[in-house]
Formats: sequence, structure tokens, C-alpha cells
Amino acid sequence: MKILLILLLVFSVLPAFADSDLLQIENPSYYELKIDEHTFSIPYDVDGNVLAMAVDQELTSFLIGLDKTSDSIMVIELDNQLISAKNNQFAVLVNGLEVDYNIVSNENSSVLSFFVPAFTEEVEIIGTHVIPEFPYGIILIFSIVVLSSIVMSKTKIPIFKL
Repeated sequence: MKILLILLLVFSVLPAFADSDLLQIENPSYYELKIDEHTFSIPYDVDGNVLAMAVDQELTSFLIGLDKTSDSIMVIELDNQLISAKNNQFAVLVNGLEVDYNIVSNENSSVLSFFVPAFTEEVEIIGTHVIPEFPYGIILIFSIVVLSSIVMSKTKIPIFKL
């Protein structure tokens, strides 16, 4: 009985280690993406050239422009501050078509791997949150200024009347 429990434990733990080994980027290239005051060094591996990477805040997506690709597996590590998804439920589109992907996450980043066919030009990774265009502090200050001007315009002191 003990042997059976030990075998069950070993075989249930091995797949967890195997999944994390599959998504390691062995010889990564790096793309430096600057957004406002943040700079992200994004490791990736793909059989092709990466032309550009960008974030689309309106669509909460991460865009990758590719050139001269051949059939390969793309592996990319994305910082959770840059893009994240609830329950790691990303949508990965390759040339506009949704593809299956594998993911391994930790508290700081997510490593995604997916198939990229030859002549792929665009990859879009859609999450539920991307880095904000404006810091929250600016939005808070703007809100306070607007509320203050509304309050001042409603007061009966003649200084604030036009």
C-alpha cells in the first residue's frame, strides 16, 4: 500500500515539473519596450524577426510584428505589470486567428508558448489588464480639480462667480 501511494505521489508531481521545463526560453532574444517611464526587457524565442512590440490600452492587448517567420514555436515571457489576465485566460491570435497556447506563471510574469506558422506577420496577446497609459495619481489630481471647481462655482461668495 505504501509503495502504491509513493508511486501515485511521484507520478502526480512529475508533470508539474515537466510543464515548467517545457516553457523555458533557452536562447532568448530581448526586445526593449519603453512605455511612459517604464522600460520592459522582454525575452522571447521565435524562428523569425521581431519588427516591433507594442501595447494597445483600448483593447488590453500586446501586439508583436513579425517578419520572415517559418513554422516554429514562439515562447515569450511577459511581465504581469505589462499585461495580465484573470485566471491566466489570455487569447492569443496569430494573423487574426485564435490559437492554443501553453502558459506557466509566477507572481511576476507569465511565459506563453504557441505555434507560429510560416509567413506570420502579427501576433496579438489579449489580456484583461495592460499597463495604464496615465498613472493613477494624475487621474486622482484631475478629479480633485474638477470637483473643487464644481464646489466653488456653487458657493455664494462673489469671488468665485464670473
